[in-house]
Amino acid sequence: MCNNYRLHVPAHQLMAPFADVGRTLALPGGLPNLAATDYRIGDRAPVVTAGSQGLQMTMTPWSWKGGGGKPVFNFRSEGRFFAHSTRCLIPADGFYEFTEPRVAGKKTRWLFTMVDQPWFWIAGIVKEGAFAMLTTEPGPDVAPYHSRQIVVLPPQSGPRWLELSAPENQILNSAPAGSLLVERVYPPAA
Repeated sequence: MCNNYRLHVPAHQLMAPFADVGRTLALPGGLPNLAATDYRIGDRAPVVTAGSQGLQMTMTPWSWKGGGGKPVFNFRSEGRFFAHSTRCLIPADGFYEFTEPRVAGKKTRWLFTMVDQPWFWIAGIVKEGAFAMLTTEPGPDVAPYHSRQIVVLPPQSGPRWLELSAPENQILNSAPAGSLLVERVYPPAA
């Protein structure tokens, strides 16, 4: 499942979807200087949460310790209700999936980006001061590469998840066919 994603978007662009619906996004640590980077399990990454102080973006660790000490970085969404959870939005402009090796010992790495969007949100939850990405059944764009997919939302749909302005089963779905582009990034195309 998704254990690597990227964000190559300046922080000020992440504020626009909230301004569009008349909401303010607080930045308790100031506007973060988000260098273009790939995030891996355990990294601190920006997430947006809604709380008693309103919407805020904070740098939060990716994964909490589950049973047996294993990291929980993805969390199955089906059959669960998140009204009493701390919901979050994880900004990204791409995520990676890995398939069996094409080069001796190294898995093939695929980059997924959203069609007609420079970036998107990944739906998540925060627990024990860390976040995990929500997963669902794969849509047609991801199914050839993995048996699960993270829940991706276009920028303007993010507030729906934070506010639960629709039932979870209407928000936490796989991406429709043709909404994600896929590119092999390793090994490089010959």
